[in-house]
Amino acid sequence: MNPTAAPLHDHIWWLASRASGLVALGLITASVVLGLIMSGRIMRKPGRARTLVALHEQLALGGLFAIAVHGITLLGDAFLHPGLTGITIPGAIDYRPLWVGLGIGAGYLAAALGLSFYARKSIGPRLWRKAHRLTIVVYAMSVAHVLGAGTDASTPWLRAWLLITGPVVAVLLAIRMTEPMRRKRRAAKAPARPVVRPQPQAAIPAGRQVNRPQSQRRPQEVQA
Repeated sequence: MNPTAAPLHDHIWWLASRASGLVALGLITASVVLGLIMSGRIMRKPGRARTLVALHEQLALGGLFAIAVHGITLLGDAFLHPGLTGITIPGAIDYRPLWVGLGIGAGYLAAALGLSFYARKSIGPRLWRKAHRLTIVVYAMSVAHVLGAGTDASTPWLRAWLLITGPVVAVLLAIRMTEPMRRKRRAAKAPARPVVRPQPQAAIPAGRQVNRPQSQRRPQEVQA
């Protein structure tokens, strides 16, 4: 049975789940792209760091909300009948269990990373940044879920979206991963700064008066 062949009102829950899933993919993609941009030089410009961090957080939380809607609305689908275990336990559903399981795993990982914004002070910025690198894994699992289990996987517009955004993510990720290597190369090519050492002053024999210029003498010395 093809769910698209039935009347629209019979599959309103499936349509809602389908739409929220695509919204989740778009927000996750935007969050990943922005996160990779933030790791570059643009983040160091004054006044932009706080704005970009806030936008990145909102995109991640928006994607997490869309994922939740995507799973909850699927419970009402008359075609799949996934049940609570079908949307929460990877492999429990009969419909393409591998690809659906990847989507469930991506949802759990996205929830952990999205909620980590509120635990950043507790876990420390350094550990938080290391854990946040897993957002690229969420993106990859989400794309695999859409292509393997999504109804729109064969549509030209979705393929065009993935063909446009996929290379952008790949290039930004490559730039981010090679940044330490390029930083070391720039440091090695940079000319060494000369070490300026203070010149030792010649010792003045005892009882000998040093003649200083008149401009450097004290007022009482000039009057004398």
